[in-house]
Amino acid sequence: MFGFLTAVNFLTTLPWLSHRDVTAADVARSFSYFPLVGAVLGLAAAVLDMAARQLFGITTTSVLVLALLVVVTGALHLDGFIDSCDGLFGGREPGRRLEIMRDSRIGSFGAVAVCMLLIAKFAALVSLPIAWRLPVLVVFPALGRWAMVYATVAFPAGRRDGLGNSMKAELSRSQLLIATLLMIAIAVAALGARGLIALVIVAIVTYLVARLILRKIPGLTGDSYGAINEVAEIVILLGMPLLMALPLPQGLDLLFRLG
Repeated sequence: MFGFLTAVNFLTTLPWLSHRDVTAADVARSFSYFPLVGAVLGLAAAVLDMAARQLFGITTTSVLVLALLVVVTGALHLDGFIDSCDGLFGGREPGRRLEIMRDSRIGSFGAVAVCMLLIAKFAALVSLPIAWRLPVLVVFPALGRWAMVYATVAFPAGRRDGLGNSMKAELSRSQLLIATLLMIAIAVAALGARGLIALVIVAIVTYLVARLILRKIPGLTGDSYGAINEVAEIVILLGMPLLMALPLPQGLDLLFRLG
């Protein structure tokens, strides 16, 4: 329970009380629960969606859902996405890119990119069929948080003194294994066999984005992990219509759901 609450504290603005000091090792162990925290955030968004849809319709409700996720997370991952876009595309050499990423000011690349990201998320949510809204809202934040765990474990850190490096030093593949098992359970429960396909897609996208980042800077940073979360989320949201239309062998989806 402490690990889950630590993950909640790390990933959201929701406070929780504890007399125990939280160490870097505690936060690292909490990575196992990142997908579960994402699923809880998604479930809260789904509850809001079901309630607000009756009053405001799909368009306004989709805005409220996005606003809820931004507020509850303190725009943590969006900030990482903005800083990553500014640094990776605004600097000419690795040291300068890292310097820009640390700058709290928003540049033109970050401003344009985050606007396009939010518009794309909104359009994807509006286009979701009613029958798929609940499972998709639960799954896509979970997949984004799983992607951060995978990226943190699998790729080098970009700074010796950065948050990403301090977390990575305490992480092991066991956290990734537990997070993956949790993610599989969440994805299959929500989407059946398509949930597993979505997880594979996010794993591939995460690998490709991480490799792209490593061509620009020597390793991943805390901003990089936030950017990877956002990219994973938008890929799943935009790709969901194709995933829904994907023909599966007869009975396969039912087998996973019953299992």
